[in-house]
Amino acid sequence: MIVIVDFGAGNTRSVLFALQRIGADACLTADAAELKEANGVILPGVGAFGRAMERLKRGNLDAALVDSVSTGKPLLGICLGYQLLFSESHEHGHHVGLGLIKGDVLSFGKGVKIPHMGWNSVEYRKSSCLFEGVENGTFFYFAHSFFVRPAEHAAALAVTDYGGEFVSSVQSGNVFGVQFHPEKSAGAGRVVLENFCRLCRVS
Repeated sequence: MIVIVDFGAGNTRSVLFALQRIGADACLTADAAELKEANGVILPGVGAFGRAMERLKRGNLDAALVDSVSTGKPLLGICLGYQLLFSESHEHGHHVGLGLIKGDVLSFGKGVKIPHMGWNSVEYRKSSCLFEGVENGTFFYFAHSFFVRPAEHAAALAVTDYGGEFVSSVQSGNVFGVQFHPEKSAGAGRVVLENFCRLCRVS
């Protein structure tokens, strides 16, 4: 079973439908206890970083996510869920994140249209099972106004150019993250989700 964390931050059902279309055994939950029974966890989300962290804490989901990762279960963060994996964010003030990956979340600089919305290419910096079968430079669908800056260069899986290069995917052990929306990225996104599901079954 793959558990999708449903903490009121949007796009959870679109992720669930995408997983169901590929035949995955998946469910939505806001119950921290259910994360213990999962083979893998997906943390999606759209919206503001600070409010999202408040909602996770309210349901004790922040601690449950950290505990789940400590047991070796794969975790995939998508869009805002990707940003929440990091230590801190500077979105409308300073906010502490889950701290599963060292680094911070920053606003795009002047000179680019905000939000970054639409299709853009993803260029690999190293190989990963998450992108197996997906050609380097493939276009994925993005919708975000902030980007991550990992403290450790080795965590970066892929980058994307939008007014400058930013890290659009990371991996640190069993923690994976993508800034784009695989559930909205047609065939390439389907392969990414299939790869994550496969990883959960073998872990």
